[in-house]
Amino acid sequence: MPGRATDRKPGTKITRREFVTTSLAVGFAAAVRPVQAQTVIGTDTSGLEAGAVTIAAEGADLPGYRARPERGGPFPVVLVVQEIFGVHEHIRDVCRRLAKLGYLAVAPELYARQGDVSRPADIDEIVSKVVSKVPDAQVLGDLDATVRWAEQSGEGDIRRLGITGFCWGGRIVWLYAAHSARLRAGVAWYGRLAGATSDRQPRYPIDVAGELRAPVLGLYGGADPGIPLADVEKMRVALQAAGKPSEIVVYADAPHGFHADYRPSYRAEAAQDGWRRLQAWFRAHGVA
Repeated sequence: MPGRATDRKPGTKITRREFVTTSLAVGFAAAVRPVQAQTVIGTDTSGLEAGAVTIAAEGADLPGYRARPERGGPFPVVLVVQEIFGVHEHIRDVCRRLAKLGYLAVAPELYARQGDVSRPADIDEIVSKVVSKVPDAQVLGDLDATVRWAEQSGEGDIRRLGITGFCWGGRIVWLYAAHSARLRAGVAWYGRLAGATSDRQPRYPIDVAGELRAPVLGLYGGADPGIPLADVEKMRVALQAAGKPSEIVVYADAPHGFHADYRPSYRAEAAQDGWRRLQAWFRAHGVA
């Protein structure tokens, strides 16, 4: 089982009920083991300040992970939105990669109130017991709280605010771009664009295409069975109709999760090209 890590001050009591909202998993989520060790990109903390933080949000103190350059600042801020597996080692590594580029990268654990997704070995259990219970409104509010944390910490310059997210988090990137007036740009990696709505998930990216307040770069796999190319094309049409300066790139042979270097879905060429495009997108839209 993954261990746990927390930066709660010594002497502060934590009840068993509170524990999920005050700590982060260590290592990779159980559901993705064994990892593809031969391809994992490991980013060290040399020249960085990196580790667990606590983010004050509505009704909870959320665990999070942040990485930034060791010296200088305040730094442009990038919110990193987790995959379905939570803020496990891959997401923390993405934060370090961004910090090496000069950003303050912060990944709040957005499932913290609903449960711990690092322990179940079955993805269906993760979805049914935790992820399906997480309201979009809560997520957007927690991301706003993370922006406030970045500003109040003195580490981040929120005038240069970006967001990126993967899988579950890719969908959230589009929603946050329609929600936040502060956001400068977003990069969504294979986030679902359409689907069945519910009280917790009342809208999808295609529903908010005309409401985007910041440009989004969408990176999608042409061999992703969970996100039909028909949905991608509908999203393109909706963006064009709304006159929004967003773009979508499709990697023809890439499956879902092509950026996840610890899984068999990893496609180095698509992942590396997408990472270059992310950097260029943030530079072009005032995040860098």
